[in-house]
Amino acid sequence: MSKEHSGVLRAWESTMRKTQAAKKRANNIFGITSMANVTNNDLEDDTDKGVSISGEAYFAEKILSNGDYYTGQWYDNFPDGQGKYLWTDGCMYLGEWHKGKTMGKGRFSWPSGASYEGEFKAGYMDGSGTYIGSNGDTYKGKWVMNMKHGHGILNYSNGDCYDGEWRRGLQEGHGKYQWQNKNYYIGEWKNGVIFGKGTFVWSNGTTYDGYWEDGMPKGNGTYQWPDGSFYVGNWSKDPDEQNGTYYPSESSLAANLEWDPTTVYNELAGCKICVGERVSIMPSQKRLATWYSSKGGDKPRRMSVDGRVSVGVERPLDKMSLWENDGNSNGLRQVRRDLDCELIGINDANPKFNLGLPLKAPKLEKRQGETISKGHRNYELMLNLQLGIRHSVGRPAPATSFDLKASAFDPKDKIWTRFPREGSKYTPPHQSYEFRWKDYCPVVFRTLRKLFKVDPADYMISICGDNALRELSSPGKSGSFFYLTDDDRYMIKTMKKSEVKMFLRMLSAYYNHVRSFENTLVIKYYGLHCVKLPGTTQKKVRFIIMGNLLRSDYTIHRRFDLKGSSLGRITEKNEFETDNTTILKDLDLNFIFKLQKAWYQEFCWQIDKDCEFLVQERTMDYSLLVGLHFREISTNGELIPCQRHTSSGNSENESTDHISRTNADQLLLDPKRWASVKLGSNMPARVERTIRKPELELQLVGEQTGECYEVIMFFGIIDILQDYDITKKLEHAYKSIHYDPTSISAVDPKQYSKRFRDFIFKVFAEDT
Repeated sequence: MSKEHSGVLRAWESTMRKTQAAKKRANNIFGITSMANVTNNDLEDDTDKGVSISGEAYFAEKILSNGDYYTGQWYDNFPDGQGKYLWTDGCMYLGEWHKGKTMGKGRFSWPSGASYEGEFKAGYMDGSGTYIGSNGDTYKGKWVMNMKHGHGILNYSNGDCYDGEWRRGLQEGHGKYQWQNKNYYIGEWKNGVIFGKGTFVWSNGTTYDGYWEDGMPKGNGTYQWPDGSFYVGNWSKDPDEQNGTYYPSESSLAANLEWDPTTVYNELAGCKICVGERVSIMPSQKRLATWYSSKGGDKPRRMSVDGRVSVGVERPLDKMSLWENDGNSNGLRQVRRDLDCELIGINDANPKFNLGLPLKAPKLEKRQGETISKGHRNYELMLNLQLGIRHSVGRPAPATSFDLKASAFDPKDKIWTRFPREGSKYTPPHQSYEFRWKDYCPVVFRTLRKLFKVDPADYMISICGDNALRELSSPGKSGSFFYLTDDDRYMIKTMKKSEVKMFLRMLSAYYNHVRSFENTLVIKYYGLHCVKLPGTTQKKVRFIIMGNLLRSDYTIHRRFDLKGSSLGRITEKNEFETDNTTILKDLDLNFIFKLQKAWYQEFCWQIDKDCEFLVQERTMDYSLLVGLHFREISTNGELIPCQRHTSSGNSENESTDHISRTNADQLLLDPKRWASVKLGSNMPARVERTIRKPELELQLVGEQTGECYEVIMFFGIIDILQDYDITKKLEHAYKSIHYDPTSISAVDPKQYSKRFRDFIFKVFAEDT
């Protein structure tokens, strides 16, 4: 025997001894697992234990490179079927696998002693299941993507119990919470707190039945004692807003006449809602150790249990070396482009039509708009606006509840204020010219700002601080001018008189809608004002202040304004002239937006509710503004897909899920962090690229390609103040003669809403 051969043999024997010792330790932890249709004769020793039968799953025991251990069915280099996986940190999964992902029924346990037993989908706790926390908390019910979502019962370790509806990990909807001391509440919940209509029953028989806000009585309600006496009135923690009437029973005519309703708040302060146990790491975050593929060369693959590959993923460019590899990645990319163009017969350099061309991030503009400094034509107007806002917001006003009187919405409810240069009893001196300022429905907009949780001081600093406003480079199609605050939080738009009348007419309905639907996608309005300029003409400039939907710490790479119509709905700039501030339109859209299941269901429901409101108010010409931040961009500016596909349309690695949900998992670790993620704001999602055929350039929705990108999404409905008036009716009649009537924007509100919804539900989809 040669020295070389004996050295190899000794190394092999050493490896086998270590492997057998590791297996023995693992068997002490797991015990022996038997699998159907597998006999000892089918197994042979190697660096792992098992044998592959071509095209069939087989039993395997694997000691993986980092010390993890797997025993169970194996297929095509991945767990597939029944199997156990033990991570070195003590986490364990026992149950069903599908192509490397936990899928089906299984049990996941943590080293802390916590466990989940139930259904899994793509690595997530999803479906029906039971979670037992290390502290003894037990939840049994529905799950969606690691979160309690649907009906479920949570028994807390301290003896409290909640039985009811959940939404994104928090109590929301109808539910019953019972404390250990036998007090209980049954009624409506919102974001994990008592909110809405419900009944609280004390263990001594006393009850409160009425409305709640943030865990305390707020609004109309009745407090009743066991002897039959009761108190009815308007409830509030603010003594100035609290009022009501006490009605004694026959058996207690002289009792409780001096009773103070504030004692109820003191009693309720001790009834705390338990906070569930925080999960240290989600099952979808656990990664499978590296092993080597038998069919893909020696490229190591490391996957999380939701199927995502983290290293060693083969890209299409890797395969290009079969044809040409001069060591130059640019050369490889050109070969790919030339090949794709030859195959599909397209020589267009526009990636909207050519899948062979990679998508690139647009060039970045430093800041949107032109700063309004001294000498600017609108400098004086900006000063007037800032002075007026400071006066309106800072003006003392009595506290109001959210239940406003009808008179507050009267268009005649407005306040004129004169601003002389030398100042007055109510206004400060200033360096601008004298002007007059008008506030429309001030009580309503003050209450709207409160409803939207806008701090008055922050609001004034944003608009009236030391930093100037910025004017967008060109007015909109309507002729209105737009201004942005320095911090990008608020946008100010000049309005026509007809738009002001339209808004005042629908203000009551708007207020009720945004109050009823917290997650409405309709744009938020914070104030409506008018500046009357001096001079013989006494020109009036009307302003509306609204939230900036695309304000974010993320860079917004793409912006789309979508209506569902095709006539004129394309930008005049070509692909290379656009930047990240360019507003693209329907025919520029080359993506399908994919939302996670729970978000997609809520999105569809909210779009329906918002469109019903807009039809009711006879508005049209609104649009969905969408902003995209692409999370992965290469150094040369190309967008990096989360998975590429072969020319046959199949995935290069069909056994892997192409979603990378790292950021989403981090959010799921702590439900409170979802406060930063709302419907239409800061939403992790994916977009799938679409391709248009050159001969069908006017098609609204392109063909899906399977090429997906991870994004953060922002969206909302804007431009809701266009009435279907005589001007729009004439526009519809004229354009219908020359163009397809279904392609134009100016149509009846019902028809507009239907077309808008149909289009939106085509370009938004559930991410499966």
